[in-house]
Amino acid sequence: MKLTLLNTPITDITADLTVIFFTEETFENSEHKEILSKTGFKPTQDSFTILHESGLVVCGVENYGSTALRSAAATVVKKVKGFNYTSLKLQQYYLKNVAALVEGFVMGAYSFEMYKSEKSESTLEEVIFSSDDFNNESADFTAIQKSFDDALITATATNFTRELVNMTPQDMTPEVMAEVAETLATTNGLECDVLDEKALEFENMNAMIAVGRASIHKPKLIHLTYKPDNAIKTVSLVGKGLTYDSGGLSLKPAASMVTMKMDKAGACAVLGMMKAVSELKLPVEVHGFIGAAENMVDGSAYKPDDVLTARNGKTIEVRNTDAEGRLVLADVLAYAQDTVTSDFIFDYATLTGACMVALGPYTTGMMGHSNHLKHKILKATAHSGELVGSLPFNDHLKKLIKSEIADVCNIASKPYGGAITAAMFLDNFITDEMKQKWMHFDIAGPAYTESSWDVYGHGGTGAGVRMTVKFLESLSEDKK
Repeated sequence: MKLTLLNTPITDITADLTVIFFTEETFENSEHKEILSKTGFKPTQDSFTILHESGLVVCGVENYGSTALRSAAATVVKKVKGFNYTSLKLQQYYLKNVAALVEGFVMGAYSFEMYKSEKSESTLEEVIFSSDDFNNESADFTAIQKSFDDALITATATNFTRELVNMTPQDMTPEVMAEVAETLATTNGLECDVLDEKALEFENMNAMIAVGRASIHKPKLIHLTYKPDNAIKTVSLVGKGLTYDSGGLSLKPAASMVTMKMDKAGACAVLGMMKAVSELKLPVEVHGFIGAAENMVDGSAYKPDDVLTARNGKTIEVRNTDAEGRLVLADVLAYAQDTVTSDFIFDYATLTGACMVALGPYTTGMMGHSNHLKHKILKATAHSGELVGSLPFNDHLKKLIKSEIADVCNIASKPYGGAITAAMFLDNFITDEMKQKWMHFDIAGPAYTESSWDVYGHGGTGAGVRMTVKFLESLSEDKK
């Protein structure tokens, strides 16, 4: 499906269907109210009606804000794909909402059918945006065009991420993830360096090696680099890439193993971020670090009671092999800091079910030392379409990861504040110089869904991509 923006009045654009979004107020004043009321249409959020005879699609919204319009656009495209129309057209709903509408259509149209023997068919080929605004206000077309183009890049990168998350463990191994990164580097002008098991041993990344030791698919560390001319900042992004997590010797219950292909969502998000920033040509140097491994079981598996020495020299008592993502991140975070001097370092991981208990399944948990940085991130991501909630560090919780035989334990001694104690574990692998520049994002809740919500259908959501792009764009704005 193609999205097009035309500097043309909507009345001069030819399409099969015209899309109108109604609030309660605009519906009351609409020329279509009488006929729509007969269909039972009420302008509630995401309510939908199509008038085939007049080629009109209507969808309700609570207001003309980005969140409501994004969801409504996704509703429209999902519904219209079930009919035999080839094109839609619509007006703008304020310049500030162009990106939300683009994201709604692009992300709402996505479905994962790689493993279907029969693919679903849709005749919908094009969504055409008019430069007209619904209330006849004028807007700068150049500004509309930029918002449109940038949103299309970001939404496409998010769908790219979703596709990777949805791929099964036999098809997305650490080696394949490295190949995806190398292909992305070739197509998008990035640098790519991949460390295999021997290189990981040389780099003393013993925690990461232990996690992947029992798998026939050996771990890989991937480093992608985007270097623009005259970069204003340097940012490192670190992703947890557990291509499958059985729990290791601390074996998960069978029901909990289903969907564990999504444990690579942090790594996939970093790949999506690198795709987006390179295509947006942001004036920010960005490094993407990915720890790709598979947590499996055989006679060589690492065990509860093992003590691992991480890259930075810290020793880790293993009490649960299902707390493996933080072990991978420990080494990759240390490697990233040793390799690149950054203004910020962020990590992304489907790390804890506890984060869903704290914030629900739709919200990313944000943790770190700097309240100033948290505020900056929340401000930049407010209209990204992603929900972010901050969880506070607590010295009393820090005691729960104390080990009697090593520097730190990989799991807390009590089942409380699990998202926070996991982040506080990672804090052991952040240097003093980077403490105020680091932020941890637990995407365990929003990274994968088995029921539709917002713009998402079943599967990966691409959590992290849009909010991070917004933050990186805000760095450019700060410089102006």
